Order: sequence, then structure tokens, then C-alpha cells
Amino acid sequence: MNETAAPIIVSALFGDADFAFFNGLRRQHFPPERNVIDAHLTLFHHLPPSIAGELKHRLDAETRDAPQPKARLSGIMSLGRGVAFRIDSPDLAVIRNGLADAFSGLLTPQDQQGWRPHVTIQNKVEPAEAKRLLAELSADFRPRPVDISGIACWYYRGGPWESLSRHMFAR
Repeated sequence: MNETAAPIIVSALFGDADFAFFNGLRRQHFPPERNVIDAHLTLFHHLPPSIAGELKHRLDAETRDAPQPKARLSGIMSLGRGVAFRIDSPDLAVIRNGLADAFSGLLTPQDQQGWRPHVTIQNKVEPAEAKRLLAELSADFRPRPVDISGIACWYYRGGPWESLSRHMFAR
């Protein structure tokens, strides 16, 4: 597949400690044969590659000299056949909404739906296995802040994501 044919995914980047936490759980609980990407918080699932330049320009403007968005690990979600952590971040939602408005005619139905920010740590398992993990994680869950360090763009080519750009917030 050539670069112009690869859709773009946009995700938030976590600080090191939060990335290690989420990714460690993902490696432990996601079926290994399906776990081809690291833990992530998706902002957009499928943007056309033709907007790569404008997307990078807009993300540079949103992140350059901007403070990190406040974010919170706020709950655990059942995905039926998996489990995810819910993330609340009104600051990040403002950025996502601005991008959604800018690219509104180019969004897929999935990206047009309301945004439910989450980090999937288990998916595509039997419902009973997902229920067990949900109960285990819920037993000692406590909401806490999450460090959002930047926003990344990736090319999706059917397997591991290929890095397109990274846009870091000021500390």
C-alpha cells in the first residue's frame, strides 16, 4: 500500500508512567495474536491521508506552547468481549471537537459519533473472561489524574501503526 492510500489515526500520547501502566495491562490481558499496537487513546480512527499536512499544522498550533490537557482516569468500561478504562478530559475534547469541525466533511461514521475516550486493555475474548477482568479491576479502582503528553498521527496499514508525526504539549 502506498502512503497516499493509508488512512490516518490520531491518538493522545501518555506520559511514561501512565503509558507503562496501560500498556502493561494490555500486554497481560489482550490476546497476544491480536495485540499488534501499544495502549492508546484514539481521537480519530480514520482520516484521509490527503489531509496529513493540514492535520500536522493544526496539531502543531494546538500543542506548541500549550499546557498539557487535564485528564482523569475516571472508570472502567465493559466492552462485552473486553475491558477499557474511561478517560475524562474536557481539555482534550475541545481539541478533538475543533479538529472534527475542521474536517467534518471527511469524517467516517465512526468518527462522527460522539467521542467516548477510553484505553482498551482487553478485547476479543470470551465474555466470561472479560467479566472476570472487569470485576478484578473494579475491586480496587480509584479515579486519578492521567498525564497526556502529546498527540500523535499514525498511518494505518493493517498491522502495527506507522508513525507520521508527534506533537508534544508544553510541560
